[in-house]
Amino acid sequence: MNTITLLFLPLHLEIQVHIEMNKYTFQPKLITALKTYSKEKFISDLMAGIIVGIVALPLAIAFGIASGVSPEKGLITAIIGGFIVSFLGGSSVQIGGPTGAFIVIVYGIIQNFGIEGLAIATVVAGILLVLMGVFKLGTVIKFIPYPIVVGFTSGIALTIFTTQMKDLFGLQMEKVPADFISKWGAYFESIHTINWWALLIGIVSIVIIAVTPKFSRKIPGSLISIIVMTIIAFILRNYLGISSIETIGDRFTINASLPRPEGLSFNIETINLLLPSAFTIAMLGAIESLLSATVADGVTGDKHNSNTELIAQGAANIVVPLFGGIPVTGAIARTMTNINNGGRTPVAGIIHAVVLLLILLFLGPLTKHIPMACLAGVLIIVSYNMSEWRTFRSLLKNPKGDVAVLLVTFFLTVIFDLTIAIEIGLLIAMFIFMKRVSETTKVSVTKNSINLSEETEMPMMDDEKLIVPDGVEVYEIDGPFFFGIANKFDSVMQRTGDNKTKVRIIRMRKVPFMDSTGLHNLESLVRLSRAEHIQVILSGVNPDVRKMLLNAGLDKTIGIENICSNINEAINKAANFVKYSAS
Repeated sequence: MNTITLLFLPLHLEIQVHIEMNKYTFQPKLITALKTYSKEKFISDLMAGIIVGIVALPLAIAFGIASGVSPEKGLITAIIGGFIVSFLGGSSVQIGGPTGAFIVIVYGIIQNFGIEGLAIATVVAGILLVLMGVFKLGTVIKFIPYPIVVGFTSGIALTIFTTQMKDLFGLQMEKVPADFISKWGAYFESIHTINWWALLIGIVSIVIIAVTPKFSRKIPGSLISIIVMTIIAFILRNYLGISSIETIGDRFTINASLPRPEGLSFNIETINLLLPSAFTIAMLGAIESLLSATVADGVTGDKHNSNTELIAQGAANIVVPLFGGIPVTGAIARTMTNINNGGRTPVAGIIHAVVLLLILLFLGPLTKHIPMACLAGVLIIVSYNMSEWRTFRSLLKNPKGDVAVLLVTFFLTVIFDLTIAIEIGLLIAMFIFMKRVSETTKVSVTKNSINLSEETEMPMMDDEKLIVPDGVEVYEIDGPFFFGIANKFDSVMQRTGDNKTKVRIIRMRKVPFMDSTGLHNLESLVRLSRAEHIQVILSGVNPDVRKMLLNAGLDKTIGIENICSNINEAINKAANFVKYSAS
């Protein structure tokens, strides 16, 4: 056993805890990684962790300020949240921390409910994320429609861009309106107060960030921009007498230490008030984290555990608010930086958190000299990268339903609220999905003969056709039998039925599942048919649907002998019933 393994052995033993629920095992990737850990892996993780920590520094500060909290709160979020996500997470390379996606929702919560309201909403969101992981909803989250993801991501990007106009242009404004349209109106009213020094610093910052990748991909352009522009602003302010350049220190007091945890006052009224915001934080965190982990899997060839990842994200969001932090999620850009610099285990993420802690403790006071216009430039680049405008443009060529979901989510995010955007977007997407499924489910009726050449429900017969006796109708449902097609089934039956009908055979060989509404519809059909002295026979019911029918007691109503395994058996029973009823 080598030195590195011995170093992490107590940690290995401590976290080797299994939570068994519904055959689900919670096991962080760190456990697996430490079993085969080596000196070479540690060196690789160390270098990646240091670089990611440096990359995360300006982003954590910028995201914190843009969210409406002090800069060290952004760093605290990256330190504590990043550590927990790596320590407990289901991805080997995921880097957690504050992200641009949360800026809009966090700022809105602080404006309406204050810092404590944000803390409560984040803790509730963390609990929701843990429950999502425990009940194995990680795979379900991945099925959120892509137009919704692009719509709210692009909307957030435009909103972030809008919020940075005051600092980019150095506008003199007492208060910036909260909503998008009023914000731009206020900007144009204050356009005469432009601070040209601030605008110059912001533009140069954007140029530095944009051109840095052409010369170096190891050192982030945002860090170079902050260092260069901070030095220039310091010289201009202290040696050239240009005092109009606003810095972080002019707006915030930097506390270069980890705060002590503080309790929160929970009550039902507050939770009910903040639950919609908490739900948005949870959904946004789940989507972004699992998207980041999926992208990382595609690069590394690894496979993350989505449910373990959700539990880790939930734990981070429960703990971080106690220290004054903001919501935590997996950060795609920092995760990719980790991968590109050799990080392959969660140890790199832990090192990244330690690096940020050391920077906060020993270099924190220096952050007060960073120009606000420079941070605005950093966030403008972030918003551009988030905008996915090329993807947005390509989605506009998709079917009208997808375009509707995309545009509704986008405009609701920009004009109103991210919570409303996600809820309405999901609602529209569900309606479109149900419409599409109901259109693919077909109901047909046969009264004369059935072609057996393509039958898979039973062994091939010698005859090519199976004769349907007089007085027998055969209905076939091709697709899921759920509330979306219940009315379609009724209308087909009313349109094709006649007074001579004695037996209705319902073929269900192509019904993969049935919901409660479909079951209720079938029960109603059986009752109405019995009132009309018509026998109902089911054919080709698959095991899952059959179990549902038996649990509902339909076998007692229809008769267990009338739930047949194939159409030949059903036709024979129908023929005997017609013959018996005639005599």
